[in-house]
Amino acid sequence: MLDAFSAPGQFWRGNLHGHSTMSDGRIGPEEACAAYRDAGYDFTCLTDHFRPKYDYPVTDTRPFRSEGFTTILGAELHAPETSRGVDWHILAVGLPPDFARPTETESGPQLARRARAAGAFVAIAHPHWYQLQPEDGVALDAAQAVEVYNHTSFVHTDRGDGAVFLDTMLSRGLRLNAIAVDDSHWKNGDAFGGWVMVKSKTLDPDALLAALHDGHYYASQGPEIHAITREGDEIAISCSPASAIILVGDVSESARAHGTNLTRARLPLERFKGGWCRAVLVDALGRRAWSNPLWP
Repeated sequence: MLDAFSAPGQFWRGNLHGHSTMSDGRIGPEEACAAYRDAGYDFTCLTDHFRPKYDYPVTDTRPFRSEGFTTILGAELHAPETSRGVDWHILAVGLPPDFARPTETESGPQLARRARAAGAFVAIAHPHWYQLQPEDGVALDAAQAVEVYNHTSFVHTDRGDGAVFLDTMLSRGLRLNAIAVDDSHWKNGDAFGGWVMVKSKTLDPDALLAALHDGHYYASQGPEIHAITREGDEIAISCSPASAIILVGDVSESARAHGTNLTRARLPLERFKGGWCRAVLVDALGRRAWSNPLWP
């Protein structure tokens, strides 16, 4: 939580999960990248479905980089099968273009480990959407983050929230961070609803990927987190105008401030010692921002 704000550099806005006509998206890779660039994003990652029906694409978006806008290569990986008997959905950001297709016997956790070993930032995709179970999250031991919000899952099935799954994993002792994504397929307004703000010195794909690995980011639907610092036994948070600034932790533990146009709060850490907490901001429109967890 704290490193994201103390690290040198600036925050860059990006989408880490999206699709194109290289798999089941409605628009081509160039158009998808241009849409994010024109919407004011600094970077995007097209993560087309790494399946045999699409010939296992790692969509090459390098030709669509420009001054002030860049891309990271990636894919959404699949393998049989979760505890519910359905295929895994594993987000891999920063894959090499020649990432090898899965073998017939490779499991989801094995595929995730191989992606991580190849340099990718690995995240658990839309756990609420396909009712991923806690035992699956534990098995996916290469994962570094959970999609705390997936905009397409919200738009299409009202299952966009991954916070309960994230908190379950944290309470089991897993050190996982939080990302928000679009999972854009360019259908029914499923873009521009959730993103990450990544702290890096430069807008270089390798620098952005390193920052993701280091946890130097926060997730948002709109609110901005300007700073989070520890001051003794308190957490100090400054932000864009909010109606609630909250620390949530294990079971029902929380500390919170409510008001109108709040731009800062100091919240006690005492009740979270020995466990974890994470910050959530809510603005007047109900949009949220999420920090990564802190273990006091």
